[in-house]
Amino acid sequence: MSELSPLTIETVKATIPVLREYGDTITAKMYDILFENYPETKSMFSSAPDEQPKVLAGAVSAYAMNIDNLDALSDAVGKMASTHVRTSVKPEHYPMVGESLLAAMTEVLGDAATPEILDSWGEAFFFLGDILIAKEKELYAQT
Repeated sequence: MSELSPLTIETVKATIPVLREYGDTITAKMYDILFENYPETKSMFSSAPDEQPKVLAGAVSAYAMNIDNLDALSDAVGKMASTHVRTSVKPEHYPMVGESLLAAMTEVLGDAATPEILDSWGEAFFFLGDILIAKEKELYAQT
């Protein structure tokens, strides 16, 4: 697995104040976009709590705060991977979620969602996605 670029790490960390202010709005919008564009994903969230957008916003913020120390997130990654296996998330779902997340950032943040920010968050999302996919592959093999 490759490393995140220094620019991505710097840019993602710089967005932490924005995530604190708009994270819940971004993730709620992300789910709207995801379910509209990929209705087949809705069933994966049928048992998710009503506060799922808030939970995801917290996870995104935690990732941003620890993007240069991912070992701090190993327990959270394990829990996410277990949940993803339980709800049948597959590698092909990650591009759908990533696209929806970036679209939500663009919609909520408007002009503040610069190409640099979107490129960095795209790199960061898919980097974390690769970590989750690898962990989920291990878990699927065990079941």
